[in-house]
Amino acid sequence: MNGPVISVIGTGHLGATHAACLAELGFQVHAFDTDEAKIEDLSRGVAPFFEPGLAPLLRAHLATGRLQFSTDLRDVVRKCDVHFICVGTPQASGSLAADTSAVTEAVRSIARFAQRPGLIVGKSTVPVGTAECLAAALDQASRSGRALDLAWNPEFLREGHAVADTLAPDRFVFGVRTESAEVRLRRIYERAINAGTPTIVTDLTSAQLVKMAANSFLATKISFINAVSEMCDAVGADVLDVAVALGLDARIGTGALRPGLGFGGGCIPKDTRAFAHRAAEAGVVDMAALLRRVDAINMRCRMRIVELASQLTDGLAERTVTLLGASFKAGSDDIRDSPALALANAILDEGGQVRIFDPVASANIPFVQPFLHCSDTLEAAVADSDLLIVCTEWGDFADIDPFELSRHVRHPRVIDARHILDADQWRDAGWLYRAPGRPTADREIRTKRTAPSFPLTVTGLS
Repeated sequence: MNGPVISVIGTGHLGATHAACLAELGFQVHAFDTDEAKIEDLSRGVAPFFEPGLAPLLRAHLATGRLQFSTDLRDVVRKCDVHFICVGTPQASGSLAADTSAVTEAVRSIARFAQRPGLIVGKSTVPVGTAECLAAALDQASRSGRALDLAWNPEFLREGHAVADTLAPDRFVFGVRTESAEVRLRRIYERAINAGTPTIVTDLTSAQLVKMAANSFLATKISFINAVSEMCDAVGADVLDVAVALGLDARIGTGALRPGLGFGGGCIPKDTRAFAHRAAEAGVVDMAALLRRVDAINMRCRMRIVELASQLTDGLAERTVTLLGASFKAGSDDIRDSPALALANAILDEGGQVRIFDPVASANIPFVQPFLHCSDTLEAAVADSDLLIVCTEWGDFADIDPFELSRHVRHPRVIDARHILDADQWRDAGWLYRAPGRPTADREIRTKRTAPSFPLTVTGLS
């Protein structure tokens, strides 16, 4: 395929996936990162994180020569004429604001090293106003007007589905200043656009706001159903029935309407907080207050489970609690802002002992919380346990045989914090089963013949 030579700056979850998928689309791609170990892994076709389908793409296009990884930014920039910024924007230390320093440094470096006109495309999630400042700096620094143009093309990837979401996204948003930038972006994404992917062309400001608003709306929806779950506990209703009924309303839909432990990961929590911070700066006090409450409800979800665990075990001191799952969601090994790890710390603070089993994320835990005990097998994790808590919706957990598992635990008690277990099956096997927002066994028996099941999508290991 003839087309631009493309650089991808930053090879985290977004950047590595974007680089591999651009190579799959036929482009010559040079990806850069400062992390030498990560670049070494990627250059061998090894994905430095768990993402189904990514490693085969890496190996395929390293072999074709269309994909290369480097720690030499000057060399990468000089070879390319379209530059995608995919660096992280973590929560700033001591603040709710986003730290955009890596984005700023990437743009400055491209401006310093570029030897021909080109287009810089921001994909990193940034607060409104970031791109405008960068564009002004580029225009001022350019010797020939807009020799380096700037566009913003926010990403909408879901971890565990990142390859598919890149190659066949549900929409494109192009924040552009020039017609030529739009033409270049349409050329790069031509295959998906021709297949019917909706494409919104707008200004830089709106493009930045789209991503922040999307993540914050998802956070709001998740926190809402979890607040409903707490209401169900208070009045004896069934949150799964309520969620199904709400989801059948076309104006609401089922997406993200899942009660449980709430949201985590490296995007939605920090983006929601950054949006609240930016709204406060802009004087939009209602938005800031709403999002702060959304965040507070999300954190409350975790403490509700700790309180329930303490109630079921008559106090957590000297109790052994097994957490099934550590990643913030199934299909990922990402433990950033993981609800499971928050539970683990709270249980330890109460004097309990914690064991963790996760099919893919356990290896990451020692790097951030080395004092937590991770078991290699499910049986070892639950041995002599006083309580199990399902923290991640891995399909393998839904398939556990509760009769067999009961032979290994000290007390057959389980909190299904992700609503993936068959409550009747576990109770029939002798387990004390609880789930946030679900009724007790007596009420469930009265209603189970007519109550619709909640349409969950559970991601397995394959």
